[in-house]
Amino acid sequence: MSFELAVWYEPKPITREHADNVFQALRHGTPEDRGTPPSGLSEGRDPRLEEQEAPEAYPGVTAFADRLPGAEWLSPDHVLVTTDLERADEVSSEVFALATECGLICYDPQRGLVHNLSPRGVYPTMEMRTGDGMIVVGPDLRLISDTLATMSPQNPFTALVVFGEHFVQSSPEISGYELEYKDSVRDRMFRTHVPDLKAVQDAFTEYATGERAFLERHDWRLV
Repeated sequence: MSFELAVWYEPKPITREHADNVFQALRHGTPEDRGTPPSGLSEGRDPRLEEQEAPEAYPGVTAFADRLPGAEWLSPDHVLVTTDLERADEVSSEVFALATECGLICYDPQRGLVHNLSPRGVYPTMEMRTGDGMIVVGPDLRLISDTLATMSPQNPFTALVVFGEHFVQSSPEISGYELEYKDSVRDRMFRTHVPDLKAVQDAFTEYATGERAFLERHDWRLV
C-alpha cells in the first residue's frame, strides 16, 4: 500500500472539504493533465511549442518539487508525493515542513486533513502528535481542530507539546473526552473529563494561542 500527500499554493486558508474537492478533481483529470512539469520537459514535442503552451508554475511549487526527489506533477501547479506506508510518518514530517517553507498548503487524503499556513499558535516549536503517527511542527489552528475530530480507536489521542515546558492532550472516552494538561517545569499533571468535542477543541486552541482559560473553566484533579 502507498501513502500520498498533495501540495499546492493557496492565497488563503482553505477547508478540508475544499482541499478534497481540488484533490479529487486532479485525480480524475485526463492523463495528459498529469505528470508533466511546467518547464516544457515532455518528450516528443517541439520545445518552442512547449515554451508557448506551458503555463508558469507558482515559484514555491517549483522549489518544492526541485528539493524533493520523486515528487510527481499532478498539474502545472500541483505536486503529489507518494511513499510506502511504512515510511509515511517519516516522509510526512519532511513534506509538511518543506511545504511550509515553500509557502504551500499540504493535503493528506488518507486522513482528510489540510495543512494551511495560517493562522498559527504562539509557540514556533510546538508539535502536534497523534495516535496514528502524525507529527506536525507549528500546526495551524484549523488543522488542530480538524485533527481532534478524527480521534477514534485507530487514532486514540491528540497532543500539543512544547517540550520542556508544557503539553495538552486528549483521548476519547465512552461518554466524552479525557483532557490532560501538564506543566513540565513544575512537574504537575492535571486531568479532567469533558462531555463534547467542542470543549476539547476550545482548550487546544487556547493552549496553542497562549491562553489558559480552559484551566479555569473545568474541574481538574492532580494526577
